[in-house]
Amino acid sequence: MRKFSADYIFPVASHPIRKGVVIVDDKGKILALDHREGHDPASLEIHPGIIVPGFVNTHCHLELSHMKGMAATGTGLLPFLKTVVNFRDISMEEIEAAIEKADQEMYEAGIVAVGDISNKLDTAVQKEKSPIHYYTFVEMFDFMQDTLAEQTFNQYKEVYDGYSNSHGNRKSCVPHAPYTVSPGLFQRINAVNEAGATISIHNQETAHEDEFFLTGTGGFMDFFRSFGFSMDHFQPSGKTAIHYALKHMDPNHRTLFVHNTMATPADIQAAQAWSDKVYWATCANANLYIENRLPHYNYFIDNNARMTIGTDSLTSNWQLSVLEEMKTIARFQSYIHFDTLLRWATLNGAEALGFEEELGSIEVGKKPGLNLLNLDEGFKLTHDTKVRRLV
Repeated sequence: MRKFSADYIFPVASHPIRKGVVIVDDKGKILALDHREGHDPASLEIHPGIIVPGFVNTHCHLELSHMKGMAATGTGLLPFLKTVVNFRDISMEEIEAAIEKADQEMYEAGIVAVGDISNKLDTAVQKEKSPIHYYTFVEMFDFMQDTLAEQTFNQYKEVYDGYSNSHGNRKSCVPHAPYTVSPGLFQRINAVNEAGATISIHNQETAHEDEFFLTGTGGFMDFFRSFGFSMDHFQPSGKTAIHYALKHMDPNHRTLFVHNTMATPADIQAAQAWSDKVYWATCANANLYIENRLPHYNYFIDNNARMTIGTDSLTSNWQLSVLEEMKTIARFQSYIHFDTLLRWATLNGAEALGFEEELGSIEVGKKPGLNLLNLDEGFKLTHDTKVRRLV
């Protein structure tokens, strides 16, 4: 048994505790929350700063870790996607080493769970031995070619079958994005996922995406042609991209919309009217890396959206750190309070991935991990804010 104390404990699910104490067993399970009075100071591990739950990273591409620094910043999404798809000539040994290193860096950055996009089985071995909980999203795309839906599904179903649900990990089949998934492939994805699954989908990351569905114009037409796909069959709906996803996805699953850089209040309201199981992932540093823009977070706050935080991949980020994402959001949109960001980074993320019974908040019976942040009573995230993993 260990007793940790700090200037403040932020349980997330309840009010902060000034000079609080959190008591854990040798496996990190929360036994009690208390105040410092009544405890022998010699029995306490007292730290300056605040103690918060372990972070949840709801969007990552761990298998792309070997591509760190390979994609130029500020090019926009379409050139970025071409860089990722066309990247070759690296050994499996280098890929596996980069995956292991990135996993360890996330652990040291206080991350306890990750929603991870996988197109291959490259990360399967690391996920089996990692102390991090992984929700693997086996991502499928057929470039909106219905004739390829069955072949594509069968190809990626083999990847899905290769991932395990052991060690606290979970998995589901998911669509890549509205602009890359045909109705037939959506149908097959919906059929294979069981009740209680979380489905992740990239959404409205660039203006080209909405333009494609609104008018059938924009950069995606050339993007498809560059890969040899005809879009003669495509009929624009006159609605933004998210409406195509809502039409073809299952509202009974938890749904995690990722990026949402171009999402408007009307888009957010439409999704939340469609299902009461909608969550939103923001990857601030990746949005800046690729398109040099951020979502309007006030749109989500004003509509009581359940926001979560992701890092995206090392192809599109400088590091895999939820704290660094929080710091970026606080720097550019400083009206967002620390306790709001903390909930996005912990409990909301745990709920989105279905890990909330164990992770996301400091509550008796949970094993959420404990992070120490060097913040004073102003709770202002700055460049110098660091995280230290306690449990």
